[in-house]
Amino acid sequence: MTTPTSTAPAPTSKAPAPTSKAPEWARRRSFAIISHPDAGKTTLTETLLLSAGAIRLAGQVRARGESRRTQSDWMKIEQERGISVSASVMTFEHRALLFNLLDTPGHEDFSEDTYRTLTAADSAIMVLDAAKGVEPRTLKLVEVCRLRDIPIVTFINKMDREALDPVDLLEDIQDKLALDTVPMQWPSGSGNRFKGVLDLKTKTVVGYQKPGDDRDDTAASPRWALDGNEVREHLSEEEVAELEEGAEVAAELCPAFKMQSFLEGHMTPVFFGSALRGFGVRELLDGLADIIPGPAAMAAIKNGQTVELEPGGKEVAGFVFKVQANMDPNHRDRVAFVRLCSGVFKRGMKLKTEAGKQLTVSSPILFFAQDREIADEAFAGDVMGVPNHGTLRVGDSLSETGKLRFSGIPNFAPEILRRARLADPLKAKHLKKALESLAEEGVTQLFRPTLGGDFIVGAVGALQIDVMRERVAAEYGLEVDFEPAPYDTARWVTGARDKIEAFADRHKSAMAEDINGDPVFLAKSAWEVSYSEEKFPDLTFHRAKERSA
Repeated sequence: MTTPTSTAPAPTSKAPAPTSKAPEWARRRSFAIISHPDAGKTTLTETLLLSAGAIRLAGQVRARGESRRTQSDWMKIEQERGISVSASVMTFEHRALLFNLLDTPGHEDFSEDTYRTLTAADSAIMVLDAAKGVEPRTLKLVEVCRLRDIPIVTFINKMDREALDPVDLLEDIQDKLALDTVPMQWPSGSGNRFKGVLDLKTKTVVGYQKPGDDRDDTAASPRWALDGNEVREHLSEEEVAELEEGAEVAAELCPAFKMQSFLEGHMTPVFFGSALRGFGVRELLDGLADIIPGPAAMAAIKNGQTVELEPGGKEVAGFVFKVQANMDPNHRDRVAFVRLCSGVFKRGMKLKTEAGKQLTVSSPILFFAQDREIADEAFAGDVMGVPNHGTLRVGDSLSETGKLRFSGIPNFAPEILRRARLADPLKAKHLKKALESLAEEGVTQLFRPTLGGDFIVGAVGALQIDVMRERVAAEYGLEVDFEPAPYDTARWVTGARDKIEAFADRHKSAMAEDINGDPVFLAKSAWEVSYSEEKFPDLTFHRAKERSA
């Protein structure tokens, strides 16, 4: 077992902007969307796809000339509860660029899935509710982005509802997140008074059209020159004056946009709009095409030495940041989400994990939520699906030689521990398979006690347990009760083998193994952890464990 020494495979340089002669990998743009729950993240995801022409209506895919229904929230529990509980990947094209949109769970109980997904992103869109500004969950997600210096673009959503003053929103970002804000637009009112935004670069007003039967969601918003006559047909003299004043305030209070500061994660460009009404999303998408970075060099370990893998390098290499089971319930499939970091992948290639496992990738796939299509080739920056039968786990590194390792995708100590009890004890083998499959995805953690036959499930929040129960029932046909366990927390134990064995011999009823076979101490309280640390100074009790081969 290894313990995390770095937070994630981190980019060490930024990729150049693509030109007509640029390599194919330079077209890639991989970004995640982060937000506090209910800020509008999933709505923005689907509206981005709509604006890019990837779907005709929110939730409807255009693929191979046909229309078929899908959503970024494709699980039944997500659709019923109106929340995102699993990361999904969607690929689309815009302005000659190929975007990989990584939709992350907004609920804090699924923070580990969000963290892992951010390791595969080169940038992030931070969605804020215009009436609430920066909320607690946003703070935590931005901290994760900072661990990898991920550049952040801000989208202030729900301007069609009553909102805070634009200056207050910008100051809230600066004060709470320590980010320099650069508004790319300035809004005209909010709620019923919302008339659109002023593009501060072109000095044109992007007009907001209220929803109506004759409104075309795919049509571009009208634009009027701020100093022209046409704008006064839609805005009053007072509203025009407010926009002119807003432009002056932005110039006075906010610094000029500096690409290097943005790429280093110190500055965030700010856009305004309404994802639900489709307003401002096209402008956001164009902004992404203009400024977010492509693939960069990634740090990896080779033969004990740190090396930099350039996206244009010869060797195909990448890492598994997510495993998803049963995206197609009819086939009990298992797909590993692999972020490619270097090389040009060709269908049918043989790749190896650092542990020496070799697999022939004969059916690599690209994603659109749960829909997929076979890919003949893939490049650095792409997120590729690799179907497998349990060969790959989160944290595995893949390369042609098997000598490369990307570090830093950790498991964190669970805050809730539950004992899994079957209604039908004769289905114990089926339960073992179901719990192991979902644990390998990262839905929850799984511990096998040294004594006793019941599995212990670990989770960050109670909603994870609910998802586990519903998925085990829906996907595996098992009725399981998750009872309170006689433990409060878990710690991974490292040290000399004889020292671990001596500790385990004295704590037989509290010892377990995780899904990788590493020793785990199931403590009844934080005090018991502290006491054990004091009595066994030669051992280390870890709150986190790096997931790797």
